[in-house]
Amino acid sequence: MRLTDLLHPHLDGIRTVVDATGGALRMEPYLHLPEGVALRHGAQPVGEGELVLLSYGPAPAMHGTEADCLAVLQRMRPGGRGLIVFGHREAELPYHRLLDALVAHRCQVLRAASLDYVHLHAGAVFARTDELLPSYDWFGHPVPSDGLPTALRIAGEYVLADLVSRSLRARVLDLERAAEEAGHTRDTARDDGLAERLAAAEREKEQLATSLRRARDRVGLLESRVAMLEGSTSLRVGRALVAAARSPRRSGVRLPGELYELWRGRRTKGGAARSAPKARAQGAPASGAVARTDVPPDGRMYLTHRALSVAPRDRLVIAGVLTDRTAEDFAADAVVNRLLPHDGRLLVEHTDPDAVVVQLSACTGSGPWSLAGTALAPDLDRRMAELLAQAKASGHAAVLWRDAPASAAPGLARLAWDAVLDADTGVRLARLDPATDGRDRLRKAFHQDSTRVRLARLAQLVGGPDPLDARRVTVRAAPRNPADVGRLVAQVLGQLHRPAEVVVPDPAGLALDELEASGVAVSSGTPTAPWVADWTDLTEDRPDTLLLDLMCAQEYSGADAVGHTPAHDDYTFVPMLHPALVRRSLLLSDTPPDSWSSRGYRLFAVRGKEPS
Repeated sequence: MRLTDLLHPHLDGIRTVVDATGGALRMEPYLHLPEGVALRHGAQPVGEGELVLLSYGPAPAMHGTEADCLAVLQRMRPGGRGLIVFGHREAELPYHRLLDALVAHRCQVLRAASLDYVHLHAGAVFARTDELLPSYDWFGHPVPSDGLPTALRIAGEYVLADLVSRSLRARVLDLERAAEEAGHTRDTARDDGLAERLAAAEREKEQLATSLRRARDRVGLLESRVAMLEGSTSLRVGRALVAAARSPRRSGVRLPGELYELWRGRRTKGGAARSAPKARAQGAPASGAVARTDVPPDGRMYLTHRALSVAPRDRLVIAGVLTDRTAEDFAADAVVNRLLPHDGRLLVEHTDPDAVVVQLSACTGSGPWSLAGTALAPDLDRRMAELLAQAKASGHAAVLWRDAPASAAPGLARLAWDAVLDADTGVRLARLDPATDGRDRLRKAFHQDSTRVRLARLAQLVGGPDPLDARRVTVRAAPRNPADVGRLVAQVLGQLHRPAEVVVPDPAGLALDELEASGVAVSSGTPTAPWVADWTDLTEDRPDTLLLDLMCAQEYSGADAVGHTPAHDDYTFVPMLHPALVRRSLLLSDTPPDSWSSRGYRLFAVRGKEPS
């Protein structure tokens, strides 16, 4: 909720708003006061027709102190009202520190609500009164008061709500403590286990290297001995005598000549031996040697991975045991390397994935991993265990995506997983039918059930790039006066799919603090989000579903620009349109919109306005 949504319903009869916040927090950009209501600063008493602003939070320099709030409460007079904003989160709100002072100064809390800001998380409206005032509902409308029954209801709800909240707070504390201990234990075990595995792998590597060096030395020694024996005169004489004995008629006649040639060869052996090093230096192979051109100079063989990329990693990288449909859906928002039983370990080692994902339904249906984890295919179970061991040894998270009953593959539960996701893999918006499913189904899938949302949960678990960053939108606007600023802030913060950034020509002279406090960046430079919406005309009425419907249409179609046509085409590709949402790279290319389609860009049309 915005501060204006909490404040404005209680401005009836108010002529002056007094800013009594004690810290550095500037409240004026949040108020957007209507005409006839003035804002002033001071420490005067607050009475009939006046409303005072207070702040209280964990940062005294920004929110002020408890003493500042108590001093303001002492200046309250009958008929005066107040709004106090808290920097504490709702679950940590120390309202008990101010409640006694409110009661002592006859101030009744009329309404409290959460605020959607970075440093303001809650607010409460109160009034100085001498009699019980009617409370307000969620929409800011007064609930009819009936004196004693209203007081009894408030008292009973206070007691029961306190009982429920105490038990809930205790449970939350227990769960937070248990989660912290479990996380610490898991991290410690993971670090210890990883260190042990790395040390064992290093020892094994050194042992294998030592054995390899010894084997190479032994092979070299044997090869030199064989070469020496093959070149010895005794062996050659023996071979000639054996050949003459086997064939006296032919070999016996040639025996004297061969022995004479061997005798002459011994005399020139010294000279040939001296000339051999020179021949080798010139590149000629030695006598009896075989030239090997397929071995690298250092004797090592390398594995070349053809999918090497040196670009910054801005997409989630998954190595997974996945079904065909899931792999296709994931590939729209992530880099997917499917693991097979024969090459799974190799891919995990050389693709450096953010997560190794095993989908349970991929082990129960048809496919290369069918029957894994069911004890019906022991070889697949062994390869699955080796795959996870390789993932852990490489420092990659192993995640079990349990999209089917665990009883279908009970053996998977016995393996060591870093995380388990109990959910389906979602639905790609491109697989929905807007005519059949309707706009509401697309919106729900976009927020809750889409594959991109499921992958965002995975990215959060493993610390990978968030796929939801692809949905960030920059709004370009040009407000000229305070009225335009108020309209821009209201339209931006009212969007169901809130923009990530607002770009204006000169933000220095504009009161856009409320946007920044709501987590929306304000700048005057080049848009940084992947998508850009042009809101230069602030007189246009924009429904709160505008950006949501545009992003749903983009994610459904994969188009480069989404907009409207004079013919009110809906969910169809068109050659021309009035762009309402454009891909950042297309916008910065300075390509004229009337040539987008001819240059190969995809244009998708939706209706101009839909009811909220």
